[in-house]
Amino acid sequence: MSLSVDAVHSHVGFSVRHMMVTTVRGRFTSYTGTLNIDAADFTRSTIEGDIDVASIDTGNTDRDNHLKSPDFFDVANHPKMHFKSTGIKASGDGYVVTGDLTIRGTTHSVSLDVEYAGTSKNPWGQTVTGVSATGSISRKDFGLTWNAALETGGVAVADKVKIEIEVQAKEG
Repeated sequence: MSLSVDAVHSHVGFSVRHMMVTTVRGRFTSYTGTLNIDAADFTRSTIEGDIDVASIDTGNTDRDNHLKSPDFFDVANHPKMHFKSTGIKASGDGYVVTGDLTIRGTTHSVSLDVEYAGTSKNPWGQTVTGVSATGSISRKDFGLTWNAALETGGVAVADKVKIEIEVQAKEG
């Protein structure tokens, strides 16, 4: 069954170490996606989605504008991130979804730990499903290389970015 991401009931977030001492969290507020779910065997499902990079929100306008600039995402030239699954394997109590992630025109295979919550009917009779995904990527792999050295050692922005996704998808 083909289901569309319900952005009202979903969350696409990330976190990254900042100045070597704190963690900055952010999210994207505009995204779309399709989950083709095989309810009998989730490993035969597929997931595909796009994120509007300009919708980044870290709670700080100056930081968000810097992240949209050519130093980072270069939104003017690369307005979307894209993910397309290439395989799903059972792993412990959950699954590992592998897929191609494209950021700034660069594509790499990534793997995310996924919890599939199954399907049910909402109060309006629509079939809904839930998927939670976590993982991490190297931002440098995607050309996000801007940084600043700190006088005490280390850098302003860590390379490792943690990804946290909660998706509710529905028919229609």
